[in-house]
Amino acid sequence: MQDTPHQFRFALGTAGHGFADLKALLVKASPARSGNLLAGVAATSAEERMVAQMTLAALPFTVLFNDAVVPYEDDEVTRLIIDSHDAQAFAPLRHLTVGDFRNWLLSEAVDSTILAAAAAVSKLMRNQDLILVAKKCHVVTAIRLQPNHPTDDTSGIAASLLDGLLYGSGDAVIGINPATDSIEQVTHLLHLLGEMIARYAISTQSCVLTHVTNTLVAIDAGANRTRARRC
Repeated sequence: MQDTPHQFRFALGTAGHGFADLKALLVKASPARSGNLLAGVAATSAEERMVAQMTLAALPFTVLFNDAVVPYEDDEVTRLIIDSHDAQAFAPLRHLTVGDFRNWLLSEAVDSTILAAAAAVSKLMRNQDLILVAKKCHVVTAIRLQPNHPTDDTSGIAASLLDGLLYGSGDAVIGINPATDSIEQVTHLLHLLGEMIARYAISTQSCVLTHVTNTLVAIDAGANRTRARRC
């Protein structure tokens, strides 16, 4: 606890809680997810999750920009965010905490012209809060086409895919949840989707939902890197 930065500490009653860094605080403030549990980074209890959310709510907004979750030198997205940061536009918000920002997003003063993506504050918001904020945004929707088949039959998948395209679906992504997690089958389905997208010049992307380790094996086996992804 002594080595924990003060902004990542929180006292609940007589018990003190600390989080090693911003990355640990963000992941422990997140809703329970099986992937985080398997990775051993999730909150160990509902109490720890709530304390993390309370700590995050009190965190000055500026910490999110000054304490990069991924090192600047290692990540292009981090570099893009920092290099394109508009200090003048951020000035009216820099005095807020993450909790203050949540309340501001929910206020009547906010409309679609001033909303921006806010990953940290979303962890403090219930589904109802997120829906209320989203209602202020003008959204152009897109649809995922999911041509699954109970036995991964190629003809059945292709028929479902073409049927969905005729309904105007699939502009967001064409994704398959395979019936099995066979690496051979996953690779085959990736190539199937890739060939159909290329043949008909479909303006979309594709994916096959499989375990990330199997996806990596499929890539090493020759699956197209641009199509082998985890949905």
